[in-house]
Amino acid sequence: MTSISKYKSILKKCCLAAGLLFSTLAVQAQEKIINPVLPGFYPDPSICRAGDDYYLITSTFSYYPGVPIFHSKDLVNWQQIGNILNRPEQLDVEGLGVSRGIFAPAIAYHDGTFYMVTTLVDKGGNFVVTATNPAGPWSDPVWLPEVSGIDPSLFFDEGGKAYILYNSDAPDNKPLYDGHRTIRIQEFDYKNLRTVSEPTILVNGGVDISKKPVWIEGPHIYKVNGYYYLMAAEGGTSVNHSEVILRSQNVTGPYIPYENNPILTQRHLPNDRPNPVSATGHADLVQTQNGEWWSIFLATRPYDTEDHYNIGRETFLAPVTWKDGWPIINAKHEEVQYSYTRPNLPEAKLSDFPLNGNFRYREDFTASELPMYWMMLRTPRSNWYSLSQPTGSLSMEVRPEELSGKGNPSYIARRQQHLEGSASTRMKFNPASKNEIAGIVAFQGEKNYYTLGKTISKGKQVVQLRKADNAVLAEETLSRKESKKPLQLKIAFDGGKYSFYYTTNEGDWKLLKADVDGTYLSTRVAGGFVGVTLGMYATSQGKPSASKAEFEWFDYEGNDDIYKSTSTTMK
Repeated sequence: MTSISKYKSILKKCCLAAGLLFSTLAVQAQEKIINPVLPGFYPDPSICRAGDDYYLITSTFSYYPGVPIFHSKDLVNWQQIGNILNRPEQLDVEGLGVSRGIFAPAIAYHDGTFYMVTTLVDKGGNFVVTATNPAGPWSDPVWLPEVSGIDPSLFFDEGGKAYILYNSDAPDNKPLYDGHRTIRIQEFDYKNLRTVSEPTILVNGGVDISKKPVWIEGPHIYKVNGYYYLMAAEGGTSVNHSEVILRSQNVTGPYIPYENNPILTQRHLPNDRPNPVSATGHADLVQTQNGEWWSIFLATRPYDTEDHYNIGRETFLAPVTWKDGWPIINAKHEEVQYSYTRPNLPEAKLSDFPLNGNFRYREDFTASELPMYWMMLRTPRSNWYSLSQPTGSLSMEVRPEELSGKGNPSYIARRQQHLEGSASTRMKFNPASKNEIAGIVAFQGEKNYYTLGKTISKGKQVVQLRKADNAVLAEETLSRKESKKPLQLKIAFDGGKYSFYYTTNEGDWKLLKADVDGTYLSTRVAGGFVGVTLGMYATSQGKPSASKAEFEWFDYEGNDDIYKSTSTTMK
């Protein structure tokens, strides 16, 4: 095996050449899994194995493109290889709130074909797409109107049969309490992509309906040693989230719950524990070619005892232990760990884009297309940005659409993936009126975001910090000389505090406003199912405009304490 010191040397050279700077943890991830494996807004993970290859997908709600897909050979190093829903005809989320749209996709592989099923909430319901190459192209959606519910997944049984299971209404649509749901199953003709049976209820309410369990969802079936195991989340996606397991000798039941459920939760742990991992659930299982079992699941990392977290629900990985015929996730620990010994799999190459641990990354917009990790809100209907006019920058039209609306604004963003770090950019922009503003944004939802940008106030160009309601929190007038120079903007974040900077001189940052309330950007305050994204934005606030904003680069840096304090032991 190549030594760690050799990897560090190789990595340093590669990073310098590519403009990347990983932390030492990116190297140490060769020896350990570093959790979360996908930090930031990567919720509702699903995984499948095809031979020696692993594929993982997550929810995207009303962001476009939809459903990122990652590949790994070792479950440690993940590389994004595409976005499954990357054509407007595949994904219409126009007019939807940011936390609607694509819920809980599930991926499966069978006989040379990949299948992805998901729910388009508020605009069509459930559908399936397929591909022979997981990197794409994927087919246009085939709609499944008989599947009434959310969170579908596919199970391929022996003998050529397949099934689709999902979260659905209470029996006879008569809930006994708020959150009363069922898990249902239908036989699925995977060759013609349609259901071929009536639904059967597998789980009513949860593992024990007498306790009024809520929101049974995210179901998966696995067949192991003659038993069908039905795994699902229970308790809702907040602090009471958990994962439960049942089994049967028949795919359609009856299913008997494990007496020691749940098999994963953190809801019983104190809120004041250090570096908490919370809200664990919505899990999926995978068995390696060497016989090991692992689970991916979502979790959150609150930065205070009031369950404030800004970066959304993230994807974690933990080992699975079988005990008395039942799978237990994270069986050797009370708390979910930030590090586990790597699986017994050959080491895979490092991703060319850093995904976890602490890192710095600069996007210089020199490629002919936006790298696949960039996102926008909702489906684009026109080409309002360019990477070639001029070359080496991202040019965006200043358009009437705003982040507070439900259209497709001029906003291109990446996920905030750390509790502590910063995002910055350098911009050329000459506003033509007080209605125009362009700059950098920390966005959680239509009613919860901060804009730091350049605009006109009282006839002069200014740097201005605004909230979603356009309330001005801070403003600084630019001199005539400063107005003509490129403007650099930076958002620094530290848990529940955000600070905002600007400069027209490289490296000479000026503080505009410090320690602005970051809980305003938390899920606890804003609601919804997404996390903060950080990106470049331009708007003329409902009025026509011929202006453009040019962004020369975008820097992101993450520097969480948990990775600093454990870096010497994660080897």
